[in-house]
Amino acid sequence: MKTMFLKKKKIVDEVIEKLYRSPDLTRRRIERNGQKISLLFLKNLVNPTQLQQSVLQSIQNIELPLTAATIAKTIPIGQVHICQDVDIITAHLIEGWVYVCVEQEQNGVLLNVSEKVERSLEKAETESLVFGPKISFTESLSTNIRILRNNVNDEQLVTEEMIIGKRNKLPVRIVYIQDIADPDNVQTVKQRLSELDVDDVTDSSVLAQMLDDHSFSIFPQYLMTELPDRLSYSLLKGRIGILVDRSPTVIICPTTFFSFFETTEDIYLRWTMSTVLRVMRMLGILTSIFLSPIYVAVITYHYELIPSDLLLTIGESRSRVPFPPVLEALLLEFMIELLREAGARLPTKVGQTMGIVGGIVLGQAAVDAGFTSNLLIIIVSLSALGSFTAPSYEMGTAIRILRFPIIILAAMWGLIGIIIGICVLIVHLLKLTSLGRPYLSPIYPFRFADLKYSLVRLPQQFYYKRPISNRVQNKYRFSWKDSKKRKDLDE
Repeated sequence: MKTMFLKKKKIVDEVIEKLYRSPDLTRRRIERNGQKISLLFLKNLVNPTQLQQSVLQSIQNIELPLTAATIAKTIPIGQVHICQDVDIITAHLIEGWVYVCVEQEQNGVLLNVSEKVERSLEKAETESLVFGPKISFTESLSTNIRILRNNVNDEQLVTEEMIIGKRNKLPVRIVYIQDIADPDNVQTVKQRLSELDVDDVTDSSVLAQMLDDHSFSIFPQYLMTELPDRLSYSLLKGRIGILVDRSPTVIICPTTFFSFFETTEDIYLRWTMSTVLRVMRMLGILTSIFLSPIYVAVITYHYELIPSDLLLTIGESRSRVPFPPVLEALLLEFMIELLREAGARLPTKVGQTMGIVGGIVLGQAAVDAGFTSNLLIIIVSLSALGSFTAPSYEMGTAIRILRFPIIILAAMWGLIGIIIGICVLIVHLLKLTSLGRPYLSPIYPFRFADLKYSLVRLPQQFYYKRPISNRVQNKYRFSWKDSKKRKDLDE
């Protein structure tokens, strides 16, 4: 008996030493009829009401003699774990658990009485919608799983937990639908997560960069979303989601280049409207990338392409500009990026005022001072608006950065330089993969049946098959023959 007491005392002392005698670490001793019970917990991480009512009062009411097994069976706590490993005990105390040990017992009991700090459910900030659910994920992993299960109440929905990070251990959930997702994709995700050897992962966006197929590419290879309905829609198409604790965004993989220009609102709108909006987004992106370089190329090398009436107007507008077109364009593009970054970092109301007033004042002042022409102000503004049509913030940022090297190529070789930039860009996109799957699918490799999931939208009855690109197990969503039947009430 004395040996057991010394061993138990040593475990408690080791835990205290392992936490460097933190002032938050509280040790509570209780004695009942000669039996001594010790409780260890970090006071700032536990729920005091649950600790008092569910743990302390229950210990007073348990029939003697007290044992670890009796405590585990009697105390009304959902998560209970009998343990004597110092490392496991310490890790659980950091997460808000309480450790209860009886001096006559070799094992102790870990009880989950943690109080998580989380915000309430709110509207999505980075993905605004007109139609559809507005709720977004939060920083709590358990809350996010609950939201997901409310959206996908399928018994085949799998949520597998993994722990990443050596020092700051972070729970991660891999979610997919068992009979739809490709097992090879699931295994690839598990393997990449298990091979991570890092101290800490601060956010899902950091984890996505660690899982990238091509780390040096400017293009994002995994889709980030904070909308539960977008994750649900992706899971039903055979994709995989990765939820990270303390992060409100979810990683969706594998993904394609065209997925970054889709929104869940495309599903809620009529197919004609969705198709037009998708085409407008693609045209906006092309405008954002190539409009300024085309201006530089034409003004520098290809005056013959400009109509004579417009050429006179442009010549008059640029007569006071002392810079060549490339410096003029780079100066304005840099100014727009500064305004955008300043507006994003300032408080909301101040940022909006800064963007509007700053853009108008600086633009007008630049024209009056002879630093730029009126035409280039219009072109750069259109380019900026085109980049904002991308629903994904990461893809929009990549598009804005692409403008600068293509402007330089246009200044060096004119339209030939732009063609060279387009060729390099296409070759790079053809080489990219997402989770080992082609990034430009369904264009390369070409899959006609998947075009309705990327470039255009069709009526709902045409979506009876899931995307071939995701290599799903269950290919059919519903019967094509049944979808064509239309029955009235009097039939």
